[in-house]
Amino acid sequence: MLKQVKNYFLVTAFLLTLFLPGLGQAQNDDAMVTAIMGMRAEIESLYTQIDQNTDNYKAQMKSLALQIADAEAQINRKKTSIKLAEIDLEKINTKLSSSASGSIDLFPLLNEGFTLQEKTIKSGVPFKVEERMAAVEKIRNDLQAERITPERALAQLWASYGDNLRMTKEIGLFKQKISLGGQDTQAEIAKLGTVMLFFAAPDNRVGYVTQDGSAYTYQIVTDPKVRDQIVLLFDSLNKQIRTGLFTLPNALLLQGGKS
Repeated sequence: MLKQVKNYFLVTAFLLTLFLPGLGQAQNDDAMVTAIMGMRAEIESLYTQIDQNTDNYKAQMKSLALQIADAEAQINRKKTSIKLAEIDLEKINTKLSSSASGSIDLFPLLNEGFTLQEKTIKSGVPFKVEERMAAVEKIRNDLQAERITPERALAQLWASYGDNLRMTKEIGLFKQKISLGGQDTQAEIAKLGTVMLFFAAPDNRVGYVTQDGSAYTYQIVTDPKVRDQIVLLFDSLNKQIRTGLFTLPNALLLQGGKS
């Protein structure tokens, strides 16, 4: 198609060289030549711009394709993480079933469950970590102080595991303390399951959580375009809009994807 455009312009220029002398005999020959050369230069410039725009378009499409492939790979890793959590729950459920059939000492099972849940919370996305850890610790303390029976402790711990799966599907706004620039601040959190976490601080700083291995960081956004995308997300969630097409930065978390 680009070749056709070029040929069209060149044929037009050629025709003008044939007819212009007859149409403007009063004009100076040098002026006509200058005009024709100027038109040809403009045609060549337009063709060059078309080539540049085509190259830019191809580069953008290639970049988008790579981003889509990367996002799909990360989503697949997230799905694998959820499946592994479901397997852990099934193992605990099997032990619960066998325990219910006889008078088995539940303390080894509980200790294993406490350890696994604490590890899951600490290595997972940074969402209300202190509160969730405190809830598990309360179950342990109540059990040790004999304020609850082992059976009751097991039921509460099982509910805590259920919260892990619920979090993977939960979308909404929450409040929690985060660290920005080395200082703790109470921020609003937009949680998209356990796939993405965005934040909005009281001083209008916004951003999202990034992951590097097992470490999580609150990344402040300064790019105006990306900032507007995050602000729009918070505005939509405040209006109870949880479905639709949102353009967001690539803030996918890989919980369970790396050790």
